[in-house]
Amino acid sequence: MQDTPVTAPRFGKAPGAWPLLGHVMALQRRPLALLDSLPAHGDLVEIRLGPRPAYVVCHPDLARQVLTDLRGFDRTGLVYDRVRTAMGNGLASAAHQDHRRQRLVMQPAFRREHLRGYVAVMRQEITATMQNWHDGDQIDLVDEMFTLTTTIALRALFSSQLDPAQAERLRRAFDTFLRGIYTRAVLPLAGRLPTPGNRRYHRAVATWRAQVSELIESYRQSGADRGDLMSRLLAARDDDDHGLSDTELADQIAVLMLAGGETTSAAVTWSWHLLTTHPEILQAVQAETDAVLGGDIAAWDHLPRLDLTARVVREALRLYPPAWVLPRTCTRPASLAGRTLPPGTMVVFSPYILHRRADQYPQPTRFDPARWLTPAPEHRTSYLPFGAGATRCIGEEFGLAEATLILATTAARWTLSPDPRTPVSPAARAVLVPRAFPVHLSAR
Repeated sequence: MQDTPVTAPRFGKAPGAWPLLGHVMALQRRPLALLDSLPAHGDLVEIRLGPRPAYVVCHPDLARQVLTDLRGFDRTGLVYDRVRTAMGNGLASAAHQDHRRQRLVMQPAFRREHLRGYVAVMRQEITATMQNWHDGDQIDLVDEMFTLTTTIALRALFSSQLDPAQAERLRRAFDTFLRGIYTRAVLPLAGRLPTPGNRRYHRAVATWRAQVSELIESYRQSGADRGDLMSRLLAARDDDDHGLSDTELADQIAVLMLAGGETTSAAVTWSWHLLTTHPEILQAVQAETDAVLGGDIAAWDHLPRLDLTARVVREALRLYPPAWVLPRTCTRPASLAGRTLPPGTMVVFSPYILHRRADQYPQPTRFDPARWLTPAPEHRTSYLPFGAGATRCIGEEFGLAEATLILATTAARWTLSPDPRTPVSPAARAVLVPRAFPVHLSAR
């Protein structure tokens, strides 16, 4: 039996760049269509962000090279400068040296033994959400899931310290922030214009920072261990017995809200979009949740038996990974696909592209949870919804458990019928989420 020949990675350039703007308008108006088109042009494809080139890696081997070489491909450059200005220097945006220390300090707060307690918080908030839904209601699932998952993230962080009014102010401020940060990263001049949207954005950021600072101060003054994530972060120490400063804590809270709120809500919403267009799989999910939950709200002990539901989430994360584009900057000359990229070059990694390669996933656009019954060996290197290497998402287990519990409970109790007048299309945001997903609720 002959070995399959190894093909050298191909370099190409994306067509359709506009004068001065490059591919920025495509990234704003039809981002997924642009990403879908890139692999046909190569394994490393040059696009233009304004007058500057950026290089999109479209092959899993190149993606692994970029994600695991933190010194050679760091989170530096203009895009990360803008992101850090908005959301601070947390785990999702910190350069290599800062990230390493932060990760070591924060890791104990995410040990598996704490997950059961976080799941209890999830269950309480899922219960409250289900009680507010009524037979015959029409809701926007994007808004409902964002409210639910950000409430869970805030409760896991701050336990009983937040009253409902505080939580709502934080949620609204964070939502406005998320709607604006992608545009500012891709098109920085847009953030400098005195528009109503920019004024709302700056007010939201100010509100967010002021409230978070107050909460951190109240925790420090009380000194009590409330058994929540904030208490664990305050108690965390590095090898030199130094904890996180107030600024570092505030930055991490923004990251944890993004990871625990927006990304999980996106995963659940896309899961429902896929289930409503595949009724035979939805019927199988409902049969599983009926048998496992028996009318109860999903809990910790149910998770091992929600196999199909978990595979639906996994497949939704393949087709619509929340962290859909992640930039890196070359800190030294780098060789990719036969090209030598000079220091300062932007390299973009996209799980969305990798997850839809036919050589990695047969019939890649097909929604098929059964492909995860026996994952192929190549999936270990090509399935990257949580990233890879040292920057892999610290809250991966938290998010997967949360999405599975929400999806299972909803499927067991409700039939969701999408509004046929509203097509499901992605919004250009920091996280890949539908613009809207109005559904009609029918109690089962």
